[in-house]
Parts: sequence; structure tokens; C-alpha cells
Amino acid sequence: MSLTLFYTSVSSSVQIKKSQDKIKAVLESLMIPFIMVDIAQSSEDRETMRRICGNPTALPPQLAHGDVYCGDFAAFENAIEEERLEEFLKQ
Repeated sequence: MSLTLFYTSVSSSVQIKKSQDKIKAVLESLMIPFIMVDIAQSSEDRETMRRICGNPTALPPQLAHGDVYCGDFAAFENAIEEERLEEFLKQ
């Protein structure tokens, strides 16, 4: 199983873009391996993200470890603040 960052390459929301960029930058700086899945390229990937999240209207960015939901951007930031990122990412 690997860590997956669900993101979108097409968004008019500056907040979504900033959130996606921050998650990517943090994971890369900590050398945590992950794959990126662009939900804008496939409705199947979008539905997979929403199924894993358990929310039919979930928006990116979302993180999952295999089929286990980790959380959204707010949860990611909280995990960093509380110094429990590894636990949050289900590593």
C-alpha cells in the first residue's frame, strides 16, 4: 500500500491549489513516498476518492493510505501542529 494524494489539476479555487501545493511540499521535504492522483482526469478516480473518504461531495486535496482514509487538508495541518504526521499518514 502506498500513500495517495488526491488532487485536481483544474480548479478555480486558489485555496485548493495552495492546500495541494503545501501537502506536496511537506511530503517531498520529509521524503515520504506518495503517488498523486488527478481527479480532474478521471471521474472514476474522483469516485474512488469520495468512496475512500466516505463523503459523496468530498473535494481535493484528500490523503489515503491504500483504501484507508487519512484525512483532508485541515486534518493534515493539525497532524503537523500536533507532531503526529506519521500516525496521521498511517505509516
